[in-house]
Amino acid sequence: MATKLPWLLRMRRELPRITFGNYARPGETARIEELAGRMARLLDPAMSWADVDALRTVWKGPLVLKGILHPLEAAEAVARGVDGVVVSNHGGRQLDGAAASIDALPAVVAAVDGRIPVLLDGGIRRGVDVVKALSLGAAACLIGRPQLWGLAVAGEAGVAHVLALLRQEIDLTMGLMGASRLGDLGQHLLSRQSASSNGAADR
Repeated sequence: MATKLPWLLRMRRELPRITFGNYARPGETARIEELAGRMARLLDPAMSWADVDALRTVWKGPLVLKGILHPLEAAEAVARGVDGVVVSNHGGRQLDGAAASIDALPAVVAAVDGRIPVLLDGGIRRGVDVVKALSLGAAACLIGRPQLWGLAVAGEAGVAHVLALLRQEIDLTMGLMGASRLGDLGQHLLSRQSASSNGAADR
């Protein structure tokens, strides 16, 4: 804020009213500090696989588990009757040292071994990111923030524009890779960069 003084002056009357709109109850004027405390209380550290079992007994429809980062978790989800998993580190908000979703994806895909769909959440900003995820075995990608940015800028038309851009970028990327169908994608089309002795990346 100190480096953006003109913005701070313009916003000085608004800042005290900023809140998390999707966490405030109807008619509530909770301060942001109170809502932040409520959000922390929503996280239950006592949750376990027994909670997944309980959900499975009362819900017979599709059950997708989000937040999988380790192959053993993925295998356990399959064993407990989960219908799909989402590889996600929740945006890195919960543990800043957590693996990136895209880095955890290949091992999770291998552990699931085609028995249930594996989706990827986090870090998808361009069509090429979608192609990388699909090439690593993801069945689909969850895309949140880019759509929200489009919504903030231009409403429904902004979201449609973001999705159109992603589609165009996916098409262009696949064309440049020589892949005409999604089924053509695979790890054989990817090359992981590694640090060389002089600090430059191998290509």
